[in-house]
Amino acid sequence: MAPGVDAPASAPASGPDAPPRPETGDDVIIHAVDLRKVYDLGAAAVNALDGVSVDIRRGEYVAVMGPSGSGKSTLMNLIGCLDVPSSGRYFLRGQEVSRLSEDELAEIRNREIGFVFQTFHLLPRQTALRNVELPLVYAGIRTAARRERALALLRMVGLEKRADHRPNELSGGERQRVAIARALVNEPALLLADEPTGNLDSRTGAEILELFDQLHARGHTIILVTHDPEVSKRAARVVRVRDGRLESDTRNR
Repeated sequence: MAPGVDAPASAPASGPDAPPRPETGDDVIIHAVDLRKVYDLGAAAVNALDGVSVDIRRGEYVAVMGPSGSGKSTLMNLIGCLDVPSSGRYFLRGQEVSRLSEDELAEIRNREIGFVFQTFHLLPRQTALRNVELPLVYAGIRTAARRERALALLRMVGLEKRADHRPNELSGGERQRVAIARALVNEPALLLADEPTGNLDSRTGAEILELFDQLHARGHTIILVTHDPEVSKRAARVVRVRDGRLESDTRNR
């Protein structure tokens, strides 16, 4: 996680690219109000996030962009319940999660958020099937039910015939498909992908992005963190972060 750079105070942005004011409603998955994150580095404090407010609705496909140190990783850690803000409020599906304990955050992550990482994060000694099953093990789902669900997800990503293969027997694209199946197995409210094509060649990356397009068409809510403008074009909405603040919030379609 790369903390952002402290920015001088300024008047709230206005105009067509200004961040939207948060709203509430049954279709709002993410409702974040004035999120701030300060890291104490001993000699100085760094404002990684400096008053970010944003809403994301059910079924949206949003790309989050920003240069290194912009605060986008910090924002994603807060949205993903991997960290809590120094101040501000964050609601996930109507529940305020910005003040929960570590154990409560872990439960929320397992139930509500599916993660897809650049480096896959698969267990090397486990089969593809077992990797996909893992969140269901933590959720206490019975063996037969979780196997059925995991196989259905592997079938959806085109890897049912590779279910008994371990990660070192799979290509990079296949590993990422396993990771996507695992992220979806608990039927989360939100799919959070951090540079999911970063370790893939261009052809395989395009295939993974096509899979995200298909997931969005099926109604999944997706947040995709990327530094690549070409990747961000696949999303319907692009949120840009700079110096810990929302620089712009625009729509591709």
